[in-house]
Amino acid sequence: MTSMIAPDLSLPATGNTTVSLAALRGRKLVVYFYPKDSTPGCTTEGQDFARLHPEFVAAGAEVFGVSRDSVKSHENFSCKQGFPFALISDPDEQLCQLFGVMKLKNMYGKQVRGVERSTFVFDAEGRLVREWRGVKVKDHAQEVLDFVKGV
Repeated sequence: MTSMIAPDLSLPATGNTTVSLAALRGRKLVVYFYPKDSTPGCTTEGQDFARLHPEFVAAGAEVFGVSRDSVKSHENFSCKQGFPFALISDPDEQLCQLFGVMKLKNMYGKQVRGVERSTFVFDAEGRLVREWRGVKVKDHAQEVLDFVKGV
């Protein structure tokens, strides 16, 4: 794991907001990257983080989901699912590139570039303290919460 600091990059998010991870120092951050709004795995992952959101807040953590989808797509997805946290839109892959989550994947026998499902936790000083790559959705949000409670 690298000694990464939360990047000073501002991107548009749901709720007509702009999110800068660097500006959120003083709180723990959970940043999860997912491939696409409204797909089965991404919906389940978001629902899991939403269900556990009160516990993340109680542990002093902010949760953010990130994908390359537009803010409009994020708003529809978030509204339909009732997510209590912001979804960050990264259509130019700025955040995706900084976190190294863009990978070649096989989809229906073809190679396509896409987001590798990944989660990153930053401590209150903005230092990366844990990362998960190639995430499987089942029980992942709970695993992240258990880790955050110990930070």
